[in-house]
Amino acid sequence: QVQLVESGGGLVQPGGSLRLSCAASGRLFSIYAMAWYRQAPGKERELVASITSGGKINYAGSVKGRFTISSDDAKNTVYLQMDSMQPEDMAVYYCNVEAVVPPDGRMKPFWGQGTQVTVSS
Repeated sequence: QVQLVESGGGLVQPGGSLRLSCAASGRLFSIYAMAWYRQAPGKERELVASITSGGKINYAGSVKGRFTISSDDAKNTVYLQMDSMQPEDMAVYYCNVEAVVPPDGRMKPFWGQGTQVTVSS
């Protein structure tokens, strides 16, 4: 129903920056919220940042002040600007979208395929 295409991952040196993008497409009525999660080896998936259609933003404490989430509602796209990156930011980053979908108008979660972010000198 809804497909998420992520881009922007890669290798960055400590202190560097990366920008992730996630575009949603497919059959949907509306998007309630978009978010980025990450999962490092041996750890559970954790919320990095989220943004609702109403503009409410939430950050994990570990990234507050360094990462910025934003969205382009016209393009159904969410971005994650990551600055002052540290080795502990290294993980697979996943896009998550809470969308209202046909035929019954229920809200369902959708996940991207994940993009690897490596922080290393």
